[in-house]
Amino acid sequence: MSTPRKILAVTSSRADWGHLSSPLRHLQERTDVELQLAVMGAHLSPEFGMTVDQIELEGFRVDHRIECLLSSDSDVGMAKTLGLAVLSLTEILAKDRPDLLLLIADRYEMLAPASVALALRIPVAHIEGGEVSEGAVDHAVRQALSSIAHLHLVPTETALRRLSMAGEEPWRIHRVGAPSLDHLNNGGVADPQLLESELQLGENQSPLIVVWHPVTLDDHLGIETDPFFEALEEIEGPMVFCFPNADAGSRRIRDRAQRFCDPRDDARIFVNLRHQLYWALLSRARAIIGNSSSGIMEAPALQLPCLNIGRRQQGRERSRCIVDVPAKRDAIIEGVSRVCDPGFRSSLVGMVNPYGDGTAGARIAEIISTVSLGARLLEKRAIPAAAIPAPPQWPEADQDSVALDGHRIS
Repeated sequence: MSTPRKILAVTSSRADWGHLSSPLRHLQERTDVELQLAVMGAHLSPEFGMTVDQIELEGFRVDHRIECLLSSDSDVGMAKTLGLAVLSLTEILAKDRPDLLLLIADRYEMLAPASVALALRIPVAHIEGGEVSEGAVDHAVRQALSSIAHLHLVPTETALRRLSMAGEEPWRIHRVGAPSLDHLNNGGVADPQLLESELQLGENQSPLIVVWHPVTLDDHLGIETDPFFEALEEIEGPMVFCFPNADAGSRRIRDRAQRFCDPRDDARIFVNLRHQLYWALLSRARAIIGNSSSGIMEAPALQLPCLNIGRRQQGRERSRCIVDVPAKRDAIIEGVSRVCDPGFRSSLVGMVNPYGDGTAGARIAEIISTVSLGARLLEKRAIPAAAIPAPPQWPEADQDSVALDGHRIS
């Protein structure tokens, strides 16, 4: 019997855990894999809910705890967090030498394990490459991870084409869907009564879900955040705020959201919602508003209207449940009215989510468990430039207002 291959997965926050947990559960069930899990960043922060505890409650063994997240609210803190993570991960990866390192998505912390693996000649499998979010540093992070990765597990056909245009060898790229959708198929939605008791929602309440993250390419946090909160002041009805990611400016957004919620009986903010509760909340909601990828990827699976605001998700592939508006007060107010219109909701019946069918976890586990290891995987070769299809050309007049896949944002 052959020795199980050693796979080390890394998670840094609730932002990626809801996507990573399904592939890991399938990997746990395999006898040909020795799975290890490294938990770092916001997972180990009381400020962000110590979500490492939730990981263990879900039945996962945490093999490595990497303390690296600085308690700051600045870009300097983000950069220093990376440095601490590199030092700690070097010790772990140099000692364990896994056969494959599994990373996901676009959190800036993922640059640390990727760069260490590159130096140590450890192959990297990357989930959700080929996506676009031009208004945040996440976009450059994802591109960097794709350049380093030896195996690509992408969510959509568009993402596959994008990596092909970047010169990645076709055999390395696999379209699998978005693993966050697996929770719908796996019974991962909490009972409505639990939703009502834990979130204090009335039986007939359908709240707006509000998720607002820092736009990390802006010099000043308020450029998009100020008009967003100014618009919220004019909107009635129950709201549930989810904590922003651990990026520069997140603490100021949390404080502002708390000040918004404090005088209102129908608005609450939650540090962390485990994915079962979050999916139940999505199922109950009127709409999701803000600048989160959840509105782009998960909302379509429930035919849930989404108001996507500003530049942060610019360029991502869209479904017809998504309404895009600039981060301007009046545009946001008008957009909320549109996504909360019952007629708009009813128009979404039968729509298809381009991010897959909720079976990505099993596909990912099968691919990374059976891919041939060795020199062919580790030695990346670019396909000839002449074989790369030419990118689409957009009319010059629309150049600034069209995202990569043709979705207007202004």
